Amino acid sequence: MHTDGKGRLILIRHTESAWNKLNVFTGWVDVPLSEAGREHALEVGRGLRGKFDVDKAYTSSLVRAQETLDLVMEGANITGIPVVQDWHLNERFYGNWQSKNKKQTADKYGEDAVHAVRRGYAARPPGGESLEDTTDRVLPYFEETIEPEVAQGMVILIAAHGNSLRALAKKLDKLSDEAVPGFEIANGEVLVYRYDGDDNYVRERDAVNQ
Repeated sequence: MHTDGKGRLILIRHTESAWNKLNVFTGWVDVPLSEAGREHALEVGRGLRGKFDVDKAYTSSLVRAQETLDLVMEGANITGIPVVQDWHLNERFYGNWQSKNKKQTADKYGEDAVHAVRRGYAARPPGGESLEDTTDRVLPYFEETIEPEVAQGMVILIAAHGNSLRALAKKLDKLSDEAVPGFEIANGEVLVYRYDGDDNYVRERDAVNQ
């Protein structure tokens, strides 16, 4: 619970995975963090230490997000809180492109097709999800499960993925279908949102730098 009684969302994108440097579509392939990613997650946690009284944490069913959460909590000395792992917070499912090199995929399917999938809202890779599909699974879960807790004044920590966090940002930052593919959150970046009621969230841009 925060001192002002208002709920908070702390969003963290997982730190570097073993595949991040390989320039491949990871999606739901369950790869762990790299050693650099593990160190980064601990460092992120140390930066959060003492700044938030976290009540509960959520992460995806994928190990790179789970490891990030564990190490962030270790670095921040957060203990004894409930932790929920749920596939609704997973990264976008890239279907036939998963484990494929991004450049080779562009050579095979064309730069325009890959760009449409990566930077569009409705385009799907073969057998996979569009960003719209990802949003359609992330947001209902958030609104039914997590948002009521934030509305009660709880401080919730979420460690997830680039595209599942994009889906959340669509709601939290009120982004249009056209704008949301351009929303960027780096590996290990932390975003904090204050719940002001009536479906209104305010990003606290200096919350982790105080």
